[in-house]
Amino acid sequence: MDLLNQRPARAPQAVAQTESLRGVLIDPDRRRGRGAETNRSGRFEKLKRAYVDDGWGARDILPPFKTEIHEETARKIITRNQSPDISFDRSINPYRGCEHGCAYCFARPTHAFMGLSAGLDFETKLFAKPNAAALLEKELAKPEYEPKTLAIGTNTDPYQPIERRYRIMREILEVLDCANHPVGIVTKSALVIRDLDILSSMAARGLVKVALSVTTLDRRLARAMEPRAATPQRRIETLRRLHEAGVPTAVMVAPIIPALNESEIERILDAAAASGVSEAGYIVLRLPLEVRDIFREFLEREYPDRAKHVMSLLRSMRGGADYDAEWGKRMKGDGPHAWQIGRRFEIATKRLGLNNQRERLRTDLFTPPVAAGAQMSLF
Repeated sequence: MDLLNQRPARAPQAVAQTESLRGVLIDPDRRRGRGAETNRSGRFEKLKRAYVDDGWGARDILPPFKTEIHEETARKIITRNQSPDISFDRSINPYRGCEHGCAYCFARPTHAFMGLSAGLDFETKLFAKPNAAALLEKELAKPEYEPKTLAIGTNTDPYQPIERRYRIMREILEVLDCANHPVGIVTKSALVIRDLDILSSMAARGLVKVALSVTTLDRRLARAMEPRAATPQRRIETLRRLHEAGVPTAVMVAPIIPALNESEIERILDAAAASGVSEAGYIVLRLPLEVRDIFREFLEREYPDRAKHVMSLLRSMRGGADYDAEWGKRMKGDGPHAWQIGRRFEIATKRLGLNNQRERLRTDLFTPPVAAGAQMSLF
């Protein structure tokens, strides 16, 4: 059995109650700077492994969690979907897992398909797709391909820290730029500014839009909830720099968490509007599968005084459950509290002149790449 550095001993009853809710906690020194505090086995695994302290000095044996990067040879890169409540039908994910470590990330359960945990594994065992740009060029060159806006950043962040080393997102943008293909990007990272040369060029042709997710303007809350993402102030500054370079920008107030960050809706929109954004959207917190327990652990650790209240309000927007995956409801919730959030958002965006006109990206400029071995056109 594996070993665990546990927190100082507590009363037996308190230990039982905490572990029944949270599972076994990883020692804070081993997970410093991470969002999750447990690492339960993936839901598809036959054997469930847990860390326990056997009294033989595990604290001195087990090292801190470090980021491990595995290179994945993907077979295809464009992912299709038919979800009726989202605005795109295709997307690209340059990476699996995300080092930002957001406690609420709805993509965490996807790590179970790799035989890994949605907890600390999701933040520390990452998968990069170095052949993404080559695959994209090949798929765009297919005769039957019809261009529509590609969404990037809808699952894990394409500009997470390991992008500095791998530069997969930049290579993807280079392919899209050459092909005059439209792209919509969502990120929490200021690293997107690195690619301003490509983005501004594509924006001049109506081919790109960039949205930054701003969850809070409170640095303490951001640090606890999104430990390795850019600070809120850097995200607002990034929006300003994109706007000044002529890149259409949007702000995503996401996720909105009742009794935690919902009081900031108007402040976030004010700050984003001042930076030049023209569009805004929001999503109410989603807690599918393993995300529920990881987020509850975060609440109990950082905001124990309001954890029960937050969960109660969330359930009031999800028909009494922790999560409702029904199309049309999963993003916004349902019930009086969800209605109130929606009306506040609408009033604020109207006051600020946001969403008066949606940026429509062009598809008529698309020029398919020349497939390897194919004969080039004479005209």
